Amino acid sequence: MADYLDDLRFAHVLADAADATTMARFKALDLKVETKPDMTPVSEADKAAEELIRGQLQRARPRDAILGEEYGVEGTGPRRWVIDPIDGTKNYVRGVPVWATLISLTEAAEGGYQPVVGVVSAPALGRRWWAAKGGGAFTGRSLSSASRLHVSRVAELPDASFAYSSLNGWEDRGQLNGFLDLTREVWRTRAYGDFWPYMMVAEGSVDICAEPELSLWDMAANAIIVTEAGGSFTGLDGRPGPHSGNAAASNGLLHDELLGYLNQRY
Repeated sequence: MADYLDDLRFAHVLADAADATTMARFKALDLKVETKPDMTPVSEADKAAEELIRGQLQRARPRDAILGEEYGVEGTGPRRWVIDPIDGTKNYVRGVPVWATLISLTEAAEGGYQPVVGVVSAPALGRRWWAAKGGGAFTGRSLSSASRLHVSRVAELPDASFAYSSLNGWEDRGQLNGFLDLTREVWRTRAYGDFWPYMMVAEGSVDICAEPELSLWDMAANAIIVTEAGGSFTGLDGRPGPHSGNAAASNGLLHDELLGYLNQRY
């Protein structure tokens, strides 16, 4: 943890600045929204938050590279910050408070850059979560006012709560039947979506969650928080970390069963 404490503190500073920017435009009647080539929305607040974070990183961490959803990769080197300025833009533009800024520091390692610091800040919910490699995961108002996170100990699927985002992606992958079988096996299902189910896995209030199509900036901060809380974060292929283009997260006890159901094809 000591090796990453300064980076974690700085990630909180970045999140504070982003929160001020995004909250200033949340529910604004004149909010400007465009459609990107992939047919997803981007608001002026997405762009402003990423520009702000990039500017602070360039001044304070000029040797570090940056990867952001809106402006791509800048720089090279063994350390790369990964930014999603607003995860949950569709919620943001409709006035739904479930959205967050995701900030992660990743380091070059075998198998690709791996997250070592993560902050997820959801100012409209009044919540923030964070973690650093080897230091555990926490939630609270600040580094000095926080509670440690632990995943649940639920060990049987019939007792488990399963969170997901939508059905369409599973159908597109030809895995809808396995997904539906899983929903019938578990105790409870809820479509919370975006960053939130991963944070609830880390908190122990949800036991398993998965999404079929994601980008690295959607996953890097979530991955380090889930794993530092004692859980498992992999792709649907079982590869650890946020590099598979999709994600499965769990308390660890249910992970093999989660992957087994979601990889059924028939």
